[in-house]
Amino acid sequence: MIRIALIGLGKMGISHLAIIRSHPDVELVAVCDTTGYVVNTLSKYTGVKTYSDYNTMLAKEELDAVVVATPSRFHAEIVRAALKKNLHIFCEKPFCLDLEEAKQLAREAAENGLVNQVGYHYRFVAAFKEARRLLQDGVLGQIHHVRAEAYGPVVLRAKGSTWRTNRTEGGGCLFDYASHAIDLMNFLVGPPTDVSGAVLSKIFSEDVDDEVYGTFHYPGGMSGQLVANWSDDSFRKMSMKVSIWGTKGRIQADRQEVQIYYRGDDAEKYGLKKGWNVKYTTEMTEEVWYYLRGEEYSSQMDYFFKQISEGFRDPAFSFSSALETDIVISRIQSAASDTATGDIRFSPPTTTVRQKGGALQRILAKLA
Repeated sequence: MIRIALIGLGKMGISHLAIIRSHPDVELVAVCDTTGYVVNTLSKYTGVKTYSDYNTMLAKEELDAVVVATPSRFHAEIVRAALKKNLHIFCEKPFCLDLEEAKQLAREAAENGLVNQVGYHYRFVAAFKEARRLLQDGVLGQIHHVRAEAYGPVVLRAKGSTWRTNRTEGGGCLFDYASHAIDLMNFLVGPPTDVSGAVLSKIFSEDVDDEVYGTFHYPGGMSGQLVANWSDDSFRKMSMKVSIWGTKGRIQADRQEVQIYYRGDDAEKYGLKKGWNVKYTTEMTEEVWYYLRGEEYSSQMDYFFKQISEGFRDPAFSFSSALETDIVISRIQSAASDTATGDIRFSPPTTTVRQKGGALQRILAKLA
């Protein structure tokens, strides 16, 4: 049995608590939270050991791993303490609010050979996994554009501050919503080399951004667009969509399905037909032992546990991978500052586009 402690009992912490306690190969040894009512209730009705100070818990309990589900500003200090105890670590996203701390902790975790994973759960949604498989198989040919969109109803009016709407605790839409979209773009096509034209806008919040926009630049001239808005109540809950364009067609994926438009003559090679193809999440999703808010939450935790029990380390899901997302976030912040001051950078094109036929000149001549 893998002996685990859970630190943080907010929305995600409670979800992780239920998932961990139901897993057949895991023992939840203790939990930690500063809210007395929550830990007292857990102690009374479940019998699990509770602590209000994580350092005390780490010193007293014999553990193999910890799950960190606190507000974002506490991630770095708790991860650092767990690394000193040589524990495997699952940390909720975003990894760190400070880029330099993220770099240091990712390096330490890699050097220690510990399992380390960050809770970017969209990587475990079947539709996005299938989109990645298709891209790795080269189904789109040369990719030239990617676009990710994240919308949801988190901040819908001006109101009192919570940790999510505090710049130093949660980081706003950029860290809470856009980070998921950025990580998914990295997962599908790799990280960009540059960001330009970024916008961080307030709608209802006073201290953080409520919507995020940015243009990504990739090697070889590929481009990308990021759109995130957590003040959009036209969506009942968080919605994520990614679209990728290539020389052989287009892929569009969300939580429900993958749509593939294929224009090549060898569609059967990829199990497709020419034109539109649709694959539904229900057809691709592997059953999990415990379903809560979506199979991806159980799937990501199970993958963390398997790395520990089976002794393998997957760098694609490590702190180093999450660091790539933190680097893009930092570039967005820098580009947004440039946009706000009017110092907008334009990346020079790396490919030449040939215009055909002089159509614009013919239209202007007709209008004249």
